[in-house]
Amino acid sequence: MAKLYFYYSAMNAGKTTTLLQSAYNYHERGMRTLILIPQLDNRHGKGVVASRIGLKAYGRAASEDDDLLHIVREDVSAHGALHCVLVDEAQFLTRTQVWQLSDIVDQLRIPVLAYGLRTDFRGELFEGSRYLLAWADDLIEIKTICHSGKKATMVVRVDEYGRAVVDGPQVEIGGNERYVSVSRAEFKKIVAGEGRIELKQPNLPLGEARAEEA
Repeated sequence: MAKLYFYYSAMNAGKTTTLLQSAYNYHERGMRTLILIPQLDNRHGKGVVASRIGLKAYGRAASEDDDLLHIVREDVSAHGALHCVLVDEAQFLTRTQVWQLSDIVDQLRIPVLAYGLRTDFRGELFEGSRYLLAWADDLIEIKTICHSGKKATMVVRVDEYGRAVVDGPQVEIGGNERYVSVSRAEFKKIVAGEGRIELKQPNLPLGEARAEEA
């Protein structure tokens, strides 16, 4: 039975790597997939899905006005049966688009695997994540670790001094070195100004950041 799955985590937990591995598993069995990615995320080029460990695939970039059910129907008409739809950076979807993902499952009987962040740098849900948490059949957490050794569940945005940024737009594409995945306890401490994040070098992957006391 087809289902809508939401794989969620903090940043740099390997969501895109997991998506690409899932797509590969389908292809290895001779099954066809379609990867969707919000047009907003153009860090690696339009429609390019790339992981931090070097894996890459091409998908269909969709704007917030695109009807995802229509896109999938067109793809099936043009290329034949689809066995799975995978969605990267699903937190950027609109409420309407998450409902369309549920229609792909319910009307077309195609499983949908959506991958995304749960919350932003303020600890608030993204729109896409909010409705995936509400409407998905299965919720799967992809875990990652805070520098404290605890499970990282939240993301903090920092300035050039490693201090928490608590204002600004929810979405800021690029500048990944400014985001660090932390535990809820560390999030509270850093946002309260009781600590800072020191990156070992400017472009260090987020997972290798550490916090220092102010």
